[in-house]
Amino acid sequence: MYADTQNDITRQVVRVAQLLLAYGAESELIEEISQRLGLALGLASVEISISSNSLVLTSLVHGRCITTTRRIREHGINMTIICELQRICLLTEKGIYGLNEVRKRVSRIRPKSYPKRYLIPMIGLSCGSFCHLFGGDMVAIIITILAASLGMFVRLAIAKRHFNLLVNFAVTAFVTTLVAQMGYHFDLTSTPKLPMAASVLMLVPGFPMINAISDMVKGHLNVGISRWGHATLLTVSSVIGITIAMQLGGLFL
Repeated sequence: MYADTQNDITRQVVRVAQLLLAYGAESELIEEISQRLGLALGLASVEISISSNSLVLTSLVHGRCITTTRRIREHGINMTIICELQRICLLTEKGIYGLNEVRKRVSRIRPKSYPKRYLIPMIGLSCGSFCHLFGGDMVAIIITILAASLGMFVRLAIAKRHFNLLVNFAVTAFVTTLVAQMGYHFDLTSTPKLPMAASVLMLVPGFPMINAISDMVKGHLNVGISRWGHATLLTVSSVIGITIAMQLGGLFL
């Protein structure tokens, strides 16, 4: 294998690893896909070191090593991209894709998201369902749906302007809790606490926490602790927003 070919393969493998880490894949999966893809494209071995915001990858062919480093910028959780990258790896292992096909498919990958007109009401309905499961009456469910829908609208609007994610969670929790307090201030429901609890469940960082625990259990302590810390900060930001809203609403008096 020529050095230029090894360079090209290494670039494609590290690009795949970079996308996997940026869109929320666990560390074990990143290592597995990178190594399998590299071997399928003709590398003798692939060694990868992963941290919270960067990765270092080394490829080996006939005793010749190439090492490259990539910085990671988080783009949020997107399982569609992760599944597409796994599919590319599987098709490469079967011999259907070569280096050129892998390059083309990876370059075409774009994150897809649901339209706001569908996402916002569905988030509201999901939080309203939690309120129903908690024992809330019909008015409490309606308040929860309104609060969660408005909160999701604010969250998407802030995200579109690329504000810090911690600020996003704090402001979203603040607005959602303000709306959810209607049951207290206007005596609309016999279960006024439930909308306040159910409407902010959309802010629970469940996926990062699961990934953090998975990484730590599988030996990737640095990445796991980093992800756990990030999820904890998001939770604290949400609590700050909720607390300020409750303070302004006079619920702590």
